Amino acid sequence: MSEKQQTIKEPVSVSGVGLHTGNEVVITFKPAPENYGYKFKRVDLNTDVLIDADCDNVVDTSRGTSLEVEGVRVDTVEHVLAALAGLQIDNALIELNQSETPILDGSSRFYVEALLKAGIVAQKELRKYYELTSNITFTNAEKKVEMIAVPSRDFRVSVMIDYESKVLQSQNACLTSITQFKSEFATCRTFVFLHELEYLLNNNLIKGGDLSNAIVFVDRVVSKEELDHLAHLFNKPKVEVLKEGILNNLELHFSNEPARHKLLDIIGDLTLVGMPIKGHIIATRPGHYSNVQFAKMIKKQIQKEKRSMDPQKFDLNQTPLYNINQIKNILPHRPPFLFIDKILEMGKDYVVGVKNVTMNESFFVGHFPDEPVMPGVIQIEAMAQTGGILALSTVEDPQNYATLFVKIENVRFRQKVVPGDTIIFFNQLSAPIRRGLISMKGVAYVGNKVVMEAEMMAQIQRK
Repeated sequence: MSEKQQTIKEPVSVSGVGLHTGNEVVITFKPAPENYGYKFKRVDLNTDVLIDADCDNVVDTSRGTSLEVEGVRVDTVEHVLAALAGLQIDNALIELNQSETPILDGSSRFYVEALLKAGIVAQKELRKYYELTSNITFTNAEKKVEMIAVPSRDFRVSVMIDYESKVLQSQNACLTSITQFKSEFATCRTFVFLHELEYLLNNNLIKGGDLSNAIVFVDRVVSKEELDHLAHLFNKPKVEVLKEGILNNLELHFSNEPARHKLLDIIGDLTLVGMPIKGHIIATRPGHYSNVQFAKMIKKQIQKEKRSMDPQKFDLNQTPLYNINQIKNILPHRPPFLFIDKILEMGKDYVVGVKNVTMNESFFVGHFPDEPVMPGVIQIEAMAQTGGILALSTVEDPQNYATLFVKIENVRFRQKVVPGDTIIFFNQLSAPIRRGLISMKGVAYVGNKVVMEAEMMAQIQRK
């Protein structure tokens, strides 16, 4: 089912303290038009610069994810972006009166509550997803990080953390539907080891930190004097270590809350790809740096696929690779069931076919004859015949073979196709051909507009 883009009904603000600056911050979410995405604006500066939530704008990941454009910077944006993505809000302007977002309780909870209070509304444009067709892998051997994105019909995330610590042992968390975010992940708070907290305190790096916005794991023996010192620093009457190896500053929402928070961070950081993903993200020991590098890899793959499917690069006046007579020597189809007029070009993993739609097509006699529209099933067949040329090019005697459908999935019709249109079919292999099975994704264009797309599988069989 097609999904509409969403924004919020009205502006809503959240106030709090920046974790690292200690400054009081007001963050305001505002509605935005279709295809706007997420943009940040610093209202405390005399500038109209908008900072796109884009992985290419990331300038620092050492203590959160920071974005910068033309010298204008916003820090620790990941929990804000996770809240927007987790509620499937596609478009929003986010205004800040400081450089850093409020840390609040170290989760996305209060952002989610504010956005729900503002209300979520559907917009006219359809939501655009990037659907993975092959695996994408990022590894960092030094930090023992591995992130893999594999094709899936839905967005899923699986996370495993293991810091080789007795107090924080190996944990897993899994999100199988983005609808789970609000109830099962939004409240999960960031965490820190005591030795990391001490470093941050000694270097004056968490001016806005207190013991209510992070889970603190105690990874060494701590004296009563040190605990009293922490209590003094954070203005608490008493600080002690619980049997679970954490300070008594808060109670865990889930036994695997740290792993769930890492999953929350992934959702926030992957918004920097620029569009929602349909794929399964599997991450081991992720962090902001690895998340952003992974997002850059995914964005690069999206751009590569967009270039390969750009209809502007196909010259309809060029000499075709195969004309209609040559096509008839390859495909077993004949008029009125031969729907490809020429093959413009073909490579090892792609093929480009052309269909000129005229009023003389036999199917127009009975299909909306007073307002002729090319039937969707015929468009699919024409796309399949284009793919058949690529499939049969892999055998020495194509005239002795045929390609038969095994399945068709994710078919979408975007625009009407009418007499006078010229359709360009761009088909690309989704996987190597094995045992006569060929899988490919096809996109059909009229001019610069996508009119249809589909995923197909066929089998090459001897006649």
